[in-house]
This record gives sequence, C-alpha cells and structure tokens, in this order.
Amino acid sequence: MSRSCPFAPLLLGVGFTLALFTATELEAQRAAAGPPDWPCVQRLIPELSWGTIWTGPSPEELEQAWWEDEEVGRVARFAISRSTPEAQALERVREFVESVSEEASEEEAEQRLTLLFAGLFELTNRERRRTIDGIRSASRAQLARLGTISAMVDELEERRAEEGADAAEVEHLSEALFWEQRTFQQRQQALPAMCEQPYLLEEKLSRMVRTIMVHMP
Repeated sequence: MSRSCPFAPLLLGVGFTLALFTATELEAQRAAAGPPDWPCVQRLIPELSWGTIWTGPSPEELEQAWWEDEEVGRVARFAISRSTPEAQALERVREFVESVSEEASEEEAEQRLTLLFAGLFELTNRERRRTIDGIRSASRAQLARLGTISAMVDELEERRAEEGADAAEVEHLSEALFWEQRTFQQRQQALPAMCEQPYLLEEKLSRMVRTIMVHMP
C-alpha cells in the first residue's frame, strides 16, 4: 500500500492562492495606477511636494541649508528618526518652535522655523523613498516567489503522474512546496502594513508642520 502524502491537499491551496493573489494584484494596480511592482491600493506618490503642506516662506529661497543651523539639524534628525516615538518627536519640535518664537526676532524666527520645516520635509521624503523602495522590492520578490511556486506545482504534478513515481521524492517536493507557499503567504500578509508606512510618514510630517505654523510670525 502506498503511503499518503501529508502535503497532497496543498495543490488546491496553491491554486487558490495564485488566483487570489492575481486578483488582488490587479485590483491594487487599478486603484493605485502605479507600476507593476507597486502592490498597494494606496496611490503611489514617489515624492512629496512641500507646497501641499506648507504655507510659509519658500524653503527653496533660504540662504542657508537647514543642517547648517546645528540646533535645527539636531531637532529635525531626532524628530524623523525611526527610533523616536512620535509623541517625543512632536514634543521636541514644539519645544524648539516655542523657544525660537519667544527668544528670536520675527525675521530670525521665520528663518529658523522655515529651516526646520525644510529639514523635516527633506528627511521625511528621504525616509519615504526608502520605504517605497522596500515595498517595491518586496513586491518583486513576491512575484518571483509566485513563479517559483507555479513551477514547483507543475513539477510535482508531473512526478505524481509518472508511473512508478518515487513516493519519498514526491513527498520531499510536496514539503518544499508547502514551505515555499507558507513563506509567500506570510510575506503577503505583511504587505498591507508596509503599504501604510508612506502615508503614516506623511501624516507625522503634517502634524509637525501644523505645530510650526501655529507659531509662524
């Protein structure tokens, strides 16, 4: 009597996963109108535009770079650092803004607060680009893994259809397919949270900008 393969039911599961992923991918692309390696339902916006969130003086007309003001540089880097909780980031920005508003002339305050915005904006954009690149890289890896799974399914079906197929080899292939599919599913489930990150970074920046604008001369 031939021994039953514990991974035999996997083939139906793989087929369902392939179909589900394909449908989800197409839906995401329609919604996002992005490139093929953009898996998110959120529309892809590669770069932020400062004019959409800032109504103060143009940062492009500043006479110095934001990092040349050492305190501004420290505040901006601390606020945007991944290791800084958002509450602490907002508090640090608020402390700096209030200090500048109380101690500096209107002209200097406007200059330094605009510098702070420029730093926060540039660092946020940089972090968003890294996050977006990571999402697209993960999506490309998933598409490649999907191709691997499809090839493994074909190979397994061929081996099982062979007369006198080696049961041990079939079971080995089935187990490899199982783990490949499991990895695919786990990483697929992580994509929605990854897709939220660019939006969350933008929202964090918007909250800090509102704190600055309250005290803008």
